[in-house]
Amino acid sequence: MTTAALETKTIDAGGIRTAYLEAGSGEPVLMLHGSGPGVSGTANWKLNIGPLSQRFRVLAPDIVGFGATHRPDDIVYSLRTWTDHVWAFLDSHGISSAAIVGNSLGGRIALQMATDHPERISRMVLMGSPGVGMTPTEGLAALRGYAPSHDAMRSLLKNYFAVNPDLITEELVKIRYEASVADGAFEAYRAMFFDPRHKGSELGITAEEVRTISTPTLLIHGREDKVVPLAVSVSMLDLLPNADLHVFSRCGHWTQIERADEFSALVADYLERS
Repeated sequence: MTTAALETKTIDAGGIRTAYLEAGSGEPVLMLHGSGPGVSGTANWKLNIGPLSQRFRVLAPDIVGFGATHRPDDIVYSLRTWTDHVWAFLDSHGISSAAIVGNSLGGRIALQMATDHPERISRMVLMGSPGVGMTPTEGLAALRGYAPSHDAMRSLLKNYFAVNPDLITEELVKIRYEASVADGAFEAYRAMFFDPRHKGSELGITAEEVRTISTPTLLIHGREDKVVPLAVSVSMLDLLPNADLHVFSRCGHWTQIERADEFSALVADYLERS
């Protein structure tokens, strides 16, 4: 199964018309994308939804502010806003408990959810997620400084996301660029990280907070990640009481794409543990 065979669905989640993909049956697995320009559930997880849906009920929403989900005019973007939207998404499906796979920003949302209601999160996979020890990086600055054009998107993806530039096809560049300039998308992206009314960049977490999170967690990181350094996951490994760490060599911030088959198998095996 590929995402091309999946139809984008919509559901009301806390008053926000939310776009999402769904496949498979069984225990629910919520897949939360990152925060790059042009990102969506489809763009982030297109190579992983099929394999994971063979064992689980997979749901991959576009978090508010991203993808095809409605962007309310009066919304104030923040970690709390994004987390509450994801809770509302689960509630709208009647899901009381789920595993979470979170990429980058999605991983930080997962940590907040495990703090909010640990009884509702069975397991977590945090992939290139910000955490304790996160510092500004050249890759993050390039991400936030993106100005829409085909060339800018190509440069961003080739220089900061994947170790192997051959993975960055012109089709991928086109898809991500067009998504980054869809109606209201770039304005929302700039607002959430640069407009002082919004708090999209306030993603910090303290060591004390992390130590209280007992949810079984698999940390996954690309050794050559230029956006979120590997050192962050190493720090989190020391603090999370029930965490394992898997590092992919010759891999950047896109482990789910750069090492797609291995990533999907690793995640599926971890989530199936009793």
